[in-house]
Amino acid sequence: MASDKNSSALILLAILGIVMLCSCEGNIKDVQKINFAEFTPSGEADTINLKYTDSGKIKSILVSPKMLDYATVEFPFTEFPKGIDVTLYDNKAKRTFVKSDYAISFKGTNIIDLRGNVTITSEDGQRLETQQLYFDQKNEWFFTEKSFKFTDPKSGSTTGEGIDFNKDFKRVNFQKVRGLVNEAK
Repeated sequence: MASDKNSSALILLAILGIVMLCSCEGNIKDVQKINFAEFTPSGEADTINLKYTDSGKIKSILVSPKMLDYATVEFPFTEFPKGIDVTLYDNKAKRTFVKSDYAISFKGTNIIDLRGNVTITSEDGQRLETQQLYFDQKNEWFFTEKSFKFTDPKSGSTTGEGIDFNKDFKRVNFQKVRGLVNEAK
């Protein structure tokens, strides 16, 4: 009879243990949710047209259908998930046009990452096409290690992997070039 009581007690303890574990599962998930920080933007804007000026002169105009600002995360950034259309101006008001399907700007680095159908066109007709391009805002310098096509009306087309250049194409450095580069006359 003592073994029946011990067996009954063990079965009862096992059932209680299972019930307690099942009831705690919901609480564990609630506690995990408390520690989960949702990754949401601290600011959001639709259809932006931002003009950057310096000493009364327009230096750039940025147009985008959507901007998401993540200023409160550990490494703050601004995202343009629907692309950008930027016009850059030099000191003589000469324009360079930049377009991409997506862009992200990292606040601590002054680097902009442009992705998807990236094109840069100068007023002189020079054009660069690639799938990803970085822009160093501080030094006004573009660079990529990706495949590119560079077209200059005076010297023809060049394709390759890896290129870097200043915003008005005055200084261009090719890395791995395929095809012919015609000398300017």
